[in-house]
Amino acid sequence: MPIIKRILFPFDFSEQGSHAAPFVSAIANRFGATVTLLSVLPPVWDFPTLGMPVVTSGDQTMEGELKSRLDAAPMKELDGIAVDRVTTSGDPAFRIADFADANSVDLIMMATHGTGLFRSLLIGSVTAKVLHDAKCPVWTATHAEEQRSPATPRTILCAVDGTSDTPALIRWAIEFAQRMGAGLKLLHVVPPLSDWLTLPSERELQEQVREEARAKINSLARSAGFEGTVRVAVGQIADTVTEEARQEGADLIVIGRGTLPSALGRVRSHTYGIIQQSPCPVLSI
Repeated sequence: MPIIKRILFPFDFSEQGSHAAPFVSAIANRFGATVTLLSVLPPVWDFPTLGMPVVTSGDQTMEGELKSRLDAAPMKELDGIAVDRVTTSGDPAFRIADFADANSVDLIMMATHGTGLFRSLLIGSVTAKVLHDAKCPVWTATHAEEQRSPATPRTILCAVDGTSDTPALIRWAIEFAQRMGAGLKLLHVVPPLSDWLTLPSERELQEQVREEARAKINSLARSAGFEGTVRVAVGQIADTVTEEARQEGADLIVIGRGTLPSALGRVRSHTYGIIQQSPCPVLSI
């Protein structure tokens, strides 16, 4: 069940990071959570005249400047919420995941940064590492400045994969949706069996697999206390989840992250693809 009492909000002073602040505020207010603003000074590379470049820690002046900047950063969206401001130095992804683990953080909320000419197709390396290493749920939004989801979601789409973790994920999503005052819809995606679904025999076999999946997911959903409709779609996992979110007008996608390199075809092994393509923020459990 979602117990969110402490939220970690890694903040790098970017416009994308600022766009995430209203979402942080919405969840913190609903759960009565405290928020830790964390800024990390990346490693400084030293290039000696001879030899390989080495990493050195940032000097005290740089760390002091970062602390002053973070203390002065306006965060009107977080007015009325208990906020801690913390700075540290080192590899940002490691520091974020380590801080979350050491301080019993219940939720990490961060914008997703892609770089380069194909920015819309990328997840920032820091976010990718945090998704891989963090033990707690992670909320993220790819290019939050372009997404139009309200800070407090009205419709949540929970994508489930039918594994043994599915009932726990559904129960988490049910309670989270209730606390946020949102409607909840479940989606399960069945990968296509072949590229020949125009053939009647192939369509019949695909429909059989789909109905078997529907029966299984409905049973898992009922065991978790979900009484709504479960949508079972056929398609590529990431493409179909994100397209269904568009069609349903979802303001948030909830997925089970677990161990990312799990069996092919499961939702969690498509975490990066779902986040990259999502029309709304994604909360991975």
